[in-house]
Amino acid sequence: MVMTPRERMRAAEEAVVQLREALDGVGVVFPSLDVDGVSAAGTYGLPLVDLGRCNLDTAMRLAAVLHERAHP
Repeated sequence: MVMTPRERMRAAEEAVVQLREALDGVGVVFPSLDVDGVSAAGTYGLPLVDLGRCNLDTAMRLAAVLHERAHP
């Protein structure tokens, strides 16, 4: 199935919303989580989700959540 540029952008934006909600649910916030503008402007493939940069506290929270989920 070939997606239109609008459908591709909508899918990427929805992925960002879902990821933000899931991360927020475990106490992890990526302030700059967004759709990557450069890849969204392209016509090939799906846009990339830019996780952005995070501070040490956020990185440690994410690592703790991932370790907890991997080793319940």
